[in-house]
Amino acid sequence: MPSISASNAALLTDPKGVSGAVVPPQVPPWRVPAVLLGVVVGAALQLLQPELWGVWAYGALLCGVLVLGWCAAASASLRSTSRWARGAVAVSAVVALGAGALAMFALSGLRATVYLQQRLAPALEGQDIRVTGVVSAMPQTNEAGTRLRMAVQTALLKGTPVELPSQIDLAWYGGAFRDAGEVMDLQRLPPPVRAGERWDLTVRLKAPHGLRNPHGFDFELWAWEQGVQATGYVRAGPKDESPVRLAATWKYPVEQWRQTVRDAILDRLGRGADDTSDPGRARIAGVVAALVTGDQRAIDRSDWDVFRATGVAHLMSISGLHITLFAWLAAWVVRSLWRRSARLCLAVPAPSAALVAGVALAAAYALFSGWGVPAQRTVTMLGIVALLQWSGRRWPWPQVWLLACAAVVLVDPWALAQAGFWLSFVAVGVLFATNPIAEGAYEKGAKGHFYALLREQWVVTLALTPLGLLLFGQVSLVGFAANLVAIPWVTLVVTPLALGGVLWGPLWSLAALSLQPLAAWLQWLAQWPWAVVFLPAAPLWAGVAAVVGGAVLAMRLPWRVRLLALPLLVPVFGWQPARPPVGQFELLAADIGQGNAVLVRTATHTLLYDAGPRFSRESDAGHRVLVPLLRALGERVDVLMLSHRDADHTGGAAAVLAQQPQAVLTGSIEAEHVLQTLRPASPCLAGQRWDWDGVVFEVLHPLAGDGAPAPRAPRPNALSCVLRVAAAGSEGAVALLVGDIEAPQEHSLVARGAALRADLLLAPHHGSKTSSSPVFLETVQPRTALVQAGYRNRFGHPAPDILQRYRERNIRVVESSRCGAATWASADPSVVACERDTSRRYWQHDMPAREQRSDGMAQRD
Repeated sequence: MPSISASNAALLTDPKGVSGAVVPPQVPPWRVPAVLLGVVVGAALQLLQPELWGVWAYGALLCGVLVLGWCAAASASLRSTSRWARGAVAVSAVVALGAGALAMFALSGLRATVYLQQRLAPALEGQDIRVTGVVSAMPQTNEAGTRLRMAVQTALLKGTPVELPSQIDLAWYGGAFRDAGEVMDLQRLPPPVRAGERWDLTVRLKAPHGLRNPHGFDFELWAWEQGVQATGYVRAGPKDESPVRLAATWKYPVEQWRQTVRDAILDRLGRGADDTSDPGRARIAGVVAALVTGDQRAIDRSDWDVFRATGVAHLMSISGLHITLFAWLAAWVVRSLWRRSARLCLAVPAPSAALVAGVALAAAYALFSGWGVPAQRTVTMLGIVALLQWSGRRWPWPQVWLLACAAVVLVDPWALAQAGFWLSFVAVGVLFATNPIAEGAYEKGAKGHFYALLREQWVVTLALTPLGLLLFGQVSLVGFAANLVAIPWVTLVVTPLALGGVLWGPLWSLAALSLQPLAAWLQWLAQWPWAVVFLPAAPLWAGVAAVVGGAVLAMRLPWRVRLLALPLLVPVFGWQPARPPVGQFELLAADIGQGNAVLVRTATHTLLYDAGPRFSRESDAGHRVLVPLLRALGERVDVLMLSHRDADHTGGAAAVLAQQPQAVLTGSIEAEHVLQTLRPASPCLAGQRWDWDGVVFEVLHPLAGDGAPAPRAPRPNALSCVLRVAAAGSEGAVALLVGDIEAPQEHSLVARGAALRADLLLAPHHGSKTSSSPVFLETVQPRTALVQAGYRNRFGHPAPDILQRYRERNIRVVESSRCGAATWASADPSVVACERDTSRRYWQHDMPAREQRSDGMAQRD
């Protein structure tokens, strides 16, 4: 659970500003807070826009701001008349808030409009473009290849100049995962790439397009904030024009230095090019590299799981706490040295010099760490407070806190959509409101500081636990104990040693050594039963009520008042998502890219049909999509059915089985499959039938002898489990899940008279040309067909002629790449709810409509 000690939080304001007298302002005291609050409200409202308005509309709003400003001035003049004074103050406050909100709404909309005009042209997607540019960030390397960000200088399409976005993210594939089972071609492996180098590359690009699932990560918003408007990969095959390293430039010197330091840390601590290095040392090296350079990808995924389970993930990279501490140390050193020179003190007072130096060095540290969003927030907050102190103003802490919030939002309106924004400001606000140190609540000395730290951590835990539950759907029950040790140890021991290693390399070894006992402590805590509790995602109103309740419990109020906040916590902790009524079922086709994963829910049971693809050695659909989705929905899976053994259907199964120990595994996977070692699987066979809450499940394929040894073994697709799910009653809606069966299996099902009629069909083999035969579609007669396929996948799914075949039969086709996660209910079989439509935001990728060929067939995007 993120935490900031009160002593560090106090750096954000002058203690005299907390407890001293407020200097009477020249303007009404309510006007500045009202405008600041309006800035935050306006940015929040603009983020809710599903589509951007025209430039003229935002311009009209700015004109409206001028009118409101005049109204505010006029209402303020009424205060001279005592009869109207009280009403004028209220009206002026509302007008000031409205002016601030409208101004921020309009400015954010204009910024978004200008930015959106620089997006990648749809006609350039999937084209081979020769790009010359400079690597603008330190590359990331893993077993699949290298990922890099490039600042584009020139771009040619078949010799013709074209316009590309200024920043693009590229993957340069090659390595063990891509080439597993093949003879390694050394020319396909990406060479070492460094920040600041100018390269000439052939690339294929597409617009940033992420997976859209309920309560899932918004990749498109992340790319928007990063300024990336195109992603793609380097074409470096034998038939492609070779990549050329043109020169090493002076550009992006900070990124060059970061990469040099990161590589030096990894090499010194045993994690470099040598794959035989000790895995434990390699993982520690990744944490040290993250603490120094902000490279969070250097941390192993299993370590992130431990850090999240124990609530200390906020400490294991560059955080606001680290930057605040660095600013305090820098200011203390500068002040101590400055006082030694009488001439310097006469020129500039030591406190002022220390204030400027602290903020400047903190900004330099944040820049070196990659200038991430948390670092930007912290530097902005420190800069605002420093300006207030420099100008001699003594504002009360609520106004300082609100000014820092508004300043961060003014710089980056989309920070409001980030969990870190709310965690940071809620933590700081609660610590300001409950700060016992400023009031001298504890005695001096080590004992007093210990009790203060204990109370501060308890206060932050009370306040942030409901917020963490709202944002992440989990509560770390060991987080209090873990942070009580980790915060001072990482902040005062590990981080200074890691930063000192930049000046003297052996300190990195000491930092790694100091991390080992902490890692053992956290690992031990994470293994406790119920170390972390996952709860279903509650609606926003319940989460907000719980956050208010947690804040009231943390306040220094009488216990009788605090206990009144307990009812506010009940909805979020006791929330249970609605389930289908008895006799009905609901189907959710997750957006997992190129693969299948369909969740079937009845009144009291859950079945997961397939588990999506594997993306790399350390990433799969189970870990990235399905496990978070199941937790957010509060699902307890009864059966995991894997249609067949292909990786795009079984890639996420291991993660799902680990998170769902009670789930029964069934499907068409061979006895030697690796999943059999995790949990024995029973085969799915035609004739299997069961009833859950009045909903009938029936396996239609394969037959018992289909997988028997033969001169020519059947393809895995031919053995796909075909599952029919039917609601209660003779007129109940039916869904048919068919995996990757192809035309011969479809004909076989039709020939033997299987019950194929269905309202919803999971398109066979992702809409491949080998499936969806006319006779099969005419037998099934679905209203809707779901196609689970990745955006611009290399297989061309769904095939244009197959799409035309569906349209000719008036079958609605819902593609996961266009729809996101699709929800369908047997109670209303004509409706499919698309995640991209129900939670639409203007930064999401708009896929162009499919063009129609002259013969009536649909072209690919």
